[in-house]
Amino acid sequence: MPNAKALTLAFFFIFSGLVAATGAYGAPAADLWPRWQTHDPDSSLIIDHADWSLILQHYVITDHPSGINRFRYSSVSLKDRQVLKDYLKKMQTVAVSTLSRNEQQAYWINLYNALTVDIILDHYPVKSIRDIDISPGFFSNGPWDAKLLTIEGQKVSLNDIEHRILRPIWQDNRVHYAVNCASLGCPNLQPQPFTSLNLDLLLEKAARDFVNHSRGVSFPRSRIKVSSIYIWFREDFGGSEEGIIQHLKKYLSPEKSEELAIAQKNIGHHYNWDLNE
Repeated sequence: MPNAKALTLAFFFIFSGLVAATGAYGAPAADLWPRWQTHDPDSSLIIDHADWSLILQHYVITDHPSGINRFRYSSVSLKDRQVLKDYLKKMQTVAVSTLSRNEQQAYWINLYNALTVDIILDHYPVKSIRDIDISPGFFSNGPWDAKLLTIEGQKVSLNDIEHRILRPIWQDNRVHYAVNCASLGCPNLQPQPFTSLNLDLLLEKAARDFVNHSRGVSFPRSRIKVSSIYIWFREDFGGSEEGIIQHLKKYLSPEKSEELAIAQKNIGHHYNWDLNE
């Protein structure tokens, strides 16, 4: 039977490996998958996201009193379930490496969001996406590490899309406002697909909407309280609390900027994993 020292060492190496893979705050680190760096800057190919647009138009509620976009999971018809399934099948036939950079970024964002909705619908009703424990591995939970897609012959998971493709290739922290994890604490699921033409405008809108909502940043008792996204992915927001504050200043309304100016600069954080239904 292993002695205490051996068990301690084993735990240390397991923990060290987890930290290296997930970062200091438990969230996955940006870890480039070089396979997906290939692109064609001269490509004029445009991916058709009409089916995803149909789903978003029919089921995303943009005028909820909470100010958070909601998805009507319980109302999705069998016909539209098949539309979504067919869209995901079609996206897996795309030769992603032949696309331009902007077209690729829009492709990966839409794919991530469509797959997330599909996963929720496959397991609905569910209180939280974290309860859908289909990821492999003893220390894994949720659906994020399940290899549910095959693209250009490669098995791909949600975590692959976000942390091995989108974050390290584009190095654009606005991606955190674009990908939606089906939770109330997450930035809004946009009611329209991302495209190479609307990409920058929609990323800016998504960032501004989230930052100026209380789940993005609030000032209870003149203290700064931000979404845990900024803490989990601190490296994408300047690597420090000051970096986070500078990022927020870019998008805050004049009223909230005044609150920030007088707030104490120690940051707290929060996140709500309840389903965005």
